[in-house]
Amino acid sequence: MKKSATKKTSTKGHRSPCGGRRKAIVYIAVSADYFIARPDGGIDWLNRPHPKGDYGMPAFFKSIDTILWGRKTFSQAMEMGLKLSVYGPEVKHYVFTRQSHESLAATLQPGVEFVSEPIKPFMQRLRAQPGKDIWVMGGGELNAALLDAGEIDEFSIHVIPVLIGEGIPLVAPRHRNVKLALLSTKKFPDGVVHLNYRVDGRN
Repeated sequence: MKKSATKKTSTKGHRSPCGGRRKAIVYIAVSADYFIARPDGGIDWLNRPHPKGDYGMPAFFKSIDTILWGRKTFSQAMEMGLKLSVYGPEVKHYVFTRQSHESLAATLQPGVEFVSEPIKPFMQRLRAQPGKDIWVMGGGELNAALLDAGEIDEFSIHVIPVLIGEGIPLVAPRHRNVKLALLSTKKFPDGVVHLNYRVDGRN
């Protein structure tokens, strides 16, 4: 089993089909108090009817061919019975973990590889490969690690109109000051608001 599945090529970065360098995008739903899950990882508050067009998710899915998972998020998804084939047979899945790969072997599905190397060199090699954009699935610890390594380009956030009081934050807390530029907003009939931010840099 490989630690990562990226070939060592030029690190200048390939252009995505939409133009520009392959982007790493945190595409995620949050509660109105900006939690991505309850403290135990529960996402029952996301169970709601979706409007026509499904918040634009089908179009986003067509724009990516790679998904990055934190180990906890991946393990919980597997416990919930998620079949990764729903994202398409050509999508590659990378799970970042500090655990031994052997301990995670039971959760292995086709198209999944585990990553334990430092984020920066891994992301440089991944971006250097030709392909579409990269979906950062999360959770909060992976979002934070990628952000602090300068390896997140955008946050594409659907704010769900519900307060859950406590939970796992969008980005694991630690001292930082990262500027975001608002690219677009969209309001849906059910009260969900989509916010798309570009990561601009640090003070």
